[in-house]
Amino acid sequence: MNQSLASPFPPDTVFTVSSLNSLARELLEECFPAVTVEGEISNLSMPASGHWYLTLKDNNAQVRCAMFRNRNLSARFKPVNGMQVIVRGKLSLYEGRGDYQLILESMADVGAGALQKAFEALKRKLLEEGLFDSNRKKPLPDYCRHVAVITSPTGAVIRDILSVFSRRFAGMQVTVLPVAVQGAEAGPAILKALATVAARHQELGFDAVIVARGGGSLEDMQAFNDEAVARALASCPLPTVSAVGHETDVTIADFVADVRAPTPSAAAELLSLDQNTLLQSLAYTEQKLHKLIRRMISERQQQLQWLSKRLVHPGRRLQDQAQTLDRLEIRLQRAIQQILNQHRTRLQMAVRSMDSISPLQTLRRGFSITQTATGELVQSINSVRPGTRLSTIVQDGRIISTVESIKAEDSDTQWRPL
Repeated sequence: MNQSLASPFPPDTVFTVSSLNSLARELLEECFPAVTVEGEISNLSMPASGHWYLTLKDNNAQVRCAMFRNRNLSARFKPVNGMQVIVRGKLSLYEGRGDYQLILESMADVGAGALQKAFEALKRKLLEEGLFDSNRKKPLPDYCRHVAVITSPTGAVIRDILSVFSRRFAGMQVTVLPVAVQGAEAGPAILKALATVAARHQELGFDAVIVARGGGSLEDMQAFNDEAVARALASCPLPTVSAVGHETDVTIADFVADVRAPTPSAAAELLSLDQNTLLQSLAYTEQKLHKLIRRMISERQQQLQWLSKRLVHPGRRLQDQAQTLDRLEIRLQRAIQQILNQHRTRLQMAVRSMDSISPLQTLRRGFSITQTATGELVQSINSVRPGTRLSTIVQDGRIISTVESIKAEDSDTQWRPL
């Protein structure tokens, strides 16, 4: 016999039932600290304590299993008899009955195993392509007025969303794009709804999109792990919020969407303003506007009073203009009179100057002017000869005469009387 398997106890050792079961439990737990087993569920029991008890079997054998409440809360599906599952846990023994059992740590649906692998593969692929990068995600709008909700038109999800919008912001407009959220038709329906949003969001006035459904198994949520749906979410021109499953559920849609909400109600919370906060903000803005308007009115009143003081009655302005016109007329008359006096004085001086050199003035002083019959002035005796007919102009008339003789005289005797 292999020494390692030899009993550490003497052959004649007598055990109590309790001590034997205790030693067997310790041995099982030491030798099988973690095992993974596949089998079919039967004899499933879920008492009020929250623990699960079941038998895992195949065609030839069976083993009792227990999954305590603190572990089964993380299960992503609800087990039923006949379901093929893969479990992981440790071997132990229930000492009270001596039952050999498997204490389960986790449980997965065998059918979901392939889906989980596909989920992980698609997750790695899209991650490498950058579809999960935060720098490509669009921020949610500060003020949402119209939200498109892609979900089932019946059930708790849409009721929860509408309830939150109604409570927080009753003015929110919600358009539901009805789709199946599980089954073969779910993926194509969600793709069609996203295409409608992308093509008509400006026409319909959408501000954001919520894609939502309740919790379920990995298989139930397969439409939200679809690659085509993920790419449609990534390319959506509007901010997208994924609210698929419960808080512990994770889908590819959660990674690709701009924001992941833990529940559909939380998605509505994210996109709705709290109407109480909004009303407080509006009240504060109203107060500021009232103060601003009162200040503007006061400033305008002061400006109006100042302008009123500057405003002159048209009759008064006409009187002022008439007085100004009278003053200008007087000034003009004075200026004209002054100019006339100046010209009159200049004219008188010119007349006196002309008189001083006028031949008439010379005639008044006793001088005369003699001309020949042809009108030439006689300035020298050489201009005439005896018999020349002359015309002499004096102060009061003209003397016609004929030259009888000519006598030359020097300048000293020229002005002596005859």
